[in-house]
Amino acid sequence: MKKYIFASALLIALPLTLLAQTPAKAVHKAKRVAPSQVEIKSKAVQMAAGIRAAEAALSPAELAIAALIYQGSMPCELGASVTVTADPKAPGYFDLQIKNLKYRMMPVVTSTGAIRLEDQQAGAVWLQLSNKSMLMNQKLGQRLADVCMNPEQVVVAERLIKTPAPSLLDAPIVVASDPKPPVAVPGLAPILPDAPIVVASDPKPPVAAPGVAPSLPDAPIVVASDPKPPVAAPDTVPQPALCTAPNYC
Repeated sequence: MKKYIFASALLIALPLTLLAQTPAKAVHKAKRVAPSQVEIKSKAVQMAAGIRAAEAALSPAELAIAALIYQGSMPCELGASVTVTADPKAPGYFDLQIKNLKYRMMPVVTSTGAIRLEDQQAGAVWLQLSNKSMLMNQKLGQRLADVCMNPEQVVVAERLIKTPAPSLLDAPIVVASDPKPPVAVPGLAPILPDAPIVVASDPKPPVAAPGVAPSLPDAPIVVASDPKPPVAAPDTVPQPALCTAPNYC
């Protein structure tokens, strides 16, 4: 009877033991997952630090462009707004945000001298002019924001409205006038242009020296060869004999 009671007790205690061990395993598994997430975050931070270290190498010309970028929140047309913020850890780089879009911008040197920022990976371009700025996406071929102005650009835009810059088409056209011929005044000789007057000197004839024959020009003397008289060809036609006496004719 005692053996039966002991065996029953073991059967009842065994499931309780298994149930007690299951949460311990779950907790142990959870402890294993936590370090992997920390490692992922650590690697992400290291990658971001490496990217920032690589971004720090900007040329003096690019840094000069970055110094001209307007920062802060700028209202645009159609109710849009763009915020440009400089990265204090990476000089010359900016974070640009419009609605839920964020871009990592860097200055780009242009041949025209325009102030330009680009996010080459996303294809975003930020152009800053004296009276406005605009944001474009080159990959999509779209203009995301236009007529974005900070206070300084507003002043320039208002001045251009009052006194617009002259256009090339508005330049004055100069027409050459038809010159009138001079009117002759009676009794006055016409005035000739001030051309240099050349006076020919009077050449003197050569003086012949006494007893000296005048010299002829040194022309080449050609001596003709003695031509031979032509030889008469024999007359082939017989001539009639002349009669010297009438008896023989």
